[in-house]
Order: sequence, then C-alpha cells, then structure tokens
Amino acid sequence: MNDAHAVETLASPWGGGVAPFGTSWQKLMMWVFIVTDGLLFAGLLASYGFVRLASPHWPDQTQVFHLQFIGVMTFILISSSATMASAVAAVREGRRALAVRFLLLTILGGLCFLGMQVYEWATFIGQGARLYANPWGPPAFSASFFVITGFHGTHVLSGIVILGITAWRAATGRSSKEGVELAGLYWHFVDLVWVFVFTLFYLV
Repeated sequence: MNDAHAVETLASPWGGGVAPFGTSWQKLMMWVFIVTDGLLFAGLLASYGFVRLASPHWPDQTQVFHLQFIGVMTFILISSSATMASAVAAVREGRRALAVRFLLLTILGGLCFLGMQVYEWATFIGQGARLYANPWGPPAFSASFFVITGFHGTHVLSGIVILGITAWRAATGRSSKEGVELAGLYWHFVDLVWVFVFTLFYLV
C-alpha cells in the first residue's frame, strides 16, 4: 500500500483515522455515553415495572401526586429542548449572540424544572414518604420515586452546569459549533428520558 492510498483510506469514513464513521471522536463518545446511560435508565424503569407488578397493591398516582403540576414540569422541560435546538441552529448560522440567549433560556427552563422537582420532593416527604416506608402501602413505591426522579434530577443539574459552561464559552468565542451540539445532544437525552419517566411512573 503506497502512502497516497494509506492517506485516502484513513480519510474515508470507514478507514479509522481521526473521524471513524464520519463523525468526530467527541460526538462518537457522547453517543456511546447516551446509549449506556439510556440502558441504565431502562434498567431502573424495568426494575420499577417488575416491583410494581409483583406488589399486590400499588398506590393510585392520582391520589398521591398533583399530575397537573407534574404536567407543567414536563411542559417546561420539553420547551427547553426547543430552545436548545434553536441554540444549535443559531450557532450553525454563526449567530453566537443569539445562541447564547437560547442557551440561557434553556438553563432557565432547567432551573425551573429543578425548582419544581424540589417542591414535589418536599411535598412528598412532608406527607410521610421515606426510602423505606410511605403511608400509601408498599415501601417500593416511595423508594422507586426517590431513586428514579433523583437520578434524573442529577442529570438535569449536570446538564445545567454543562450548558452554563457552554454559554460562557460561546459568549467569549471559545466554544466551537460542535461544543454546542454536544451539549444539545445531552440535554435532548435528559428531556427524552423524562418523557419515559413521566409516562411510566406517573401516568401508567
């Protein structure tokens, strides 16, 4: 194999090199993380489903949670995905100032969601819920709530930190287009996971 052919092979999408599969290693690693983390959430939700089916009596969510309040939380988080998508579109067009504004709006949406979740946790605990017991029956009910929503909440919090750093870097001209896109991938993943949590834990 001559040098010219070797260079051409490495530059091709399937030839290894610096961009296998036609994408950067940073984006590839983000997708690997999203897939593995998604499997972890899937395991948690599957475990919740197993415990629920194995329990003879399960509390009625409508009697425990304010579903309208949870619905507003969900709407806010989904709306933040729209502002995140707008930030990615703006940075692709070279409009960094607009991208920063949309990033800040996304952060605001995440903070509102977290604040409402803290209120929900405080109300739940005030009603007597603990990891090991609750007034509605099976201890697994409150344990599932704290583990699943808490784990998701930590992802939202880390996403807010990532978006804050990304917004600061974009405002100072240090963040690349791909940096904003990677932050967007993570945020969309967090939002998508919540759709499954909301559907399977609160509605079903």
